[in-house]
Amino acid sequence: MISPLDRKLLRDLAKMKGQVLAVSLVMACGLAMMIMTRSLVMTLETTRVTYYQKHAMADIFVSLKRAPLSVAERISALPGVAMLEARVAVDVTLDLPGLSEPATGHIISLPEDGGEQKLNRLFLRSGRFPRSDERREIVLGESFANANGLKTGDSLAAVINGQREILHICGIGLSPEYVFEAREGETLPDHKRFSVIWMNYRALAVAYQMDGAFNDLCLDLAPGAAPEPVIEEIDRLLTPYGGRGAFLRKEQASAQRLDDELRVLKSLSVAYPLVFLSVAAFMVNSVLARIVRLQREQIAQLKALGYSSQQVGVHFLKYVFVIGLLGTLIGGIGGRFLGEGLVQMYTIFFRFPSLVFIMDYSALGLALFVSLGASVVGVLTVVWQAVKLPPAEAMRPEPPVDFKPSLFERIGLTRFFSPSFRMALRNIERRPWQAIFTASGLALATGLMVLPGAMSDSVDYLLTFQWNSQQRQDVAVFLSEPGSAKSFHDLEHLPGVIRAEPIRSVRARLIYGHRQRKLSVTGIDPSANLNRLLDGNGNTIDVPKQGLLMSETLAQVLGAKIGDEVEVEVLEGKRSVLRLPIRGLVTDFAGVAAYMDISALRQALQEGDTVNGAYLALDHQRWDEFMRHLKDTPAAAIVMVKRDQLAAFRETTGQSIGIIRTLYFVLATIVAFGVVYNSARIALSERSRELATLRVVGFSLSEVRIVLAGELAILVLLALPFGLLFGRGLALFIMSSFSTETVRLPIVINASTYSVGIIVVLAASVFSFAVVSRMIGKLDMVGVLKARD
Repeated sequence: MISPLDRKLLRDLAKMKGQVLAVSLVMACGLAMMIMTRSLVMTLETTRVTYYQKHAMADIFVSLKRAPLSVAERISALPGVAMLEARVAVDVTLDLPGLSEPATGHIISLPEDGGEQKLNRLFLRSGRFPRSDERREIVLGESFANANGLKTGDSLAAVINGQREILHICGIGLSPEYVFEAREGETLPDHKRFSVIWMNYRALAVAYQMDGAFNDLCLDLAPGAAPEPVIEEIDRLLTPYGGRGAFLRKEQASAQRLDDELRVLKSLSVAYPLVFLSVAAFMVNSVLARIVRLQREQIAQLKALGYSSQQVGVHFLKYVFVIGLLGTLIGGIGGRFLGEGLVQMYTIFFRFPSLVFIMDYSALGLALFVSLGASVVGVLTVVWQAVKLPPAEAMRPEPPVDFKPSLFERIGLTRFFSPSFRMALRNIERRPWQAIFTASGLALATGLMVLPGAMSDSVDYLLTFQWNSQQRQDVAVFLSEPGSAKSFHDLEHLPGVIRAEPIRSVRARLIYGHRQRKLSVTGIDPSANLNRLLDGNGNTIDVPKQGLLMSETLAQVLGAKIGDEVEVEVLEGKRSVLRLPIRGLVTDFAGVAAYMDISALRQALQEGDTVNGAYLALDHQRWDEFMRHLKDTPAAAIVMVKRDQLAAFRETTGQSIGIIRTLYFVLATIVAFGVVYNSARIALSERSRELATLRVVGFSLSEVRIVLAGELAILVLLALPFGLLFGRGLALFIMSSFSTETVRLPIVINASTYSVGIIVVLAASVFSFAVVSRMIGKLDMVGVLKARD
């Protein structure tokens, strides 16, 4: 049976259903974000763990120049090594009929005996594995096959060690090693122009004169084995064979990219919802404070009838519980709906056998706890006022407030203002804390509008900075093996090449103090103009004759600064060890990199005019002719076309950020309208008696409306600058959480973004006042003027 207090609660909630819904929606927005992000984290983590375990993802990886299989046997006997697989891995050029530019294939050998892989086992989506006696059968990566409309039974041409071969697709598959599938050194997938391919060991080894040898190794650690001693021994054994340094799974490109995404989601599951819940707490405080003020007499009557202060306090807390439950229900449904939609976005980046949304039901309990906690914190002082109010005092009307002229009136700033506007100023000044709470909620709502626009501004700046200011080349070509000056000459004289700049890069370990990173150190010409090195202001950084330039992010990772000396341990050739000072920091937004003068690098390596590739600027009228000749260039292993990279960015990162931006904008708009509407309704409820009195004494309906509209307008205008300032801080914080070693967003906020935020909040104000204005016209002047004592 429902108690009298609960019946009162239901009646009150029915009367204020608009405000309850507005507060619940604001709360639901934050909870939906929290539930969605936590569920996405659970989905990706659970899917990853299952995939890695079922298909035996390796613990340690290493690549090298060439070593006999007997060395692999020695490594397998090391303490701590449970399982090992030696492979041949090479990059080849692919020629597809519908693609003018050459694509890149990364071919990995399958076991020589034709048996199942021990580690990084393939998941076959369709077809079968290559037969042991077939030289040119392959399993093709699913992403590439889908992007190019290829299926089992089709063929494609590849340049394998200078020989054009026709490869026959017998299967379409995936590997846990390439959940994130991109060329080495690239941070964005290009499914149309890059694929991982698997073929028989002997077919691949014979083509590259590596029969009985390997150049790639992956291994699994024994349970409880420490990785550091194993890595140290592997490096010692493989150094004579051109070993490039073993590394753990967490440093492997695909695994690292997935870890970065999970890190971003985890930070978003806390930061962004916290703002929504803070807004909701302000709104709940305002709503309950208004109820307590309007129900003074009812509180007195309840206490006079024998209800204890505790019962009265619990009664008012139930308003909070109802709003929290409703917000959690809507947020749970919204979070599941958004999560199921957004999980498909991750298939653009990450390839699993299946990626099915998993609802984190523990997040519902957490959401309810957080929502109730935020609401209770917001109303504790109000409930305490209701509890401590003595019955005798509550039976009397609330003491009249001070109606003295406002501060602005006293200093003469309002002499030209209408009486209605002066009344609005007085009401704000005589209830300063209420005005501060209302303005704070409006400021938070305004700030939420800045983030979506900042994300769009940052992406636009990134496109201009990276693909116009920094990367001016049309094509970057990388060779299968470092070549002599003749190799550069051949690239320079391909048809249509207007300008060519050489590249010489080597794998190295950079060490500063106790921190280190393995990456490629790239030597470039000091006069280079195609791939420029820029600072944060877009100014060109000159390449010093001696010393290093490095990414700002790399310097942060190493804990180094300009002037510090870094140890560079070259992992190729004669494996020189250099000590080089940092001469400058480069602003970039993808990966980490280090640069030096190409002549100084060659001198340090004790070599001649060696190159790995070149940046090329082309005559676009001869584009097709250039591409035809490039496809027939055996030494070219990797071709990166700038316009294709830009298109890939738009299709992947640009699209995903666009989706997230739209989601944030919709949620922020809901909050803005909810906060302004709630503020307007509270103002009307509290001042209905005064407004009706004004109507009775002769004020027109429009003049009465101005009183309420003026108060709302003043609070909105006061909140806007603080809200924009808060929005900037929020955008800086949230977008900084997007930044990882692999991908970063510049933080750019244009004036138009602030303008959009202002326009949305003002539009919400106009809409909310239009709704409330109709209610002013329907005031029961006789009823509200009845004496309450």
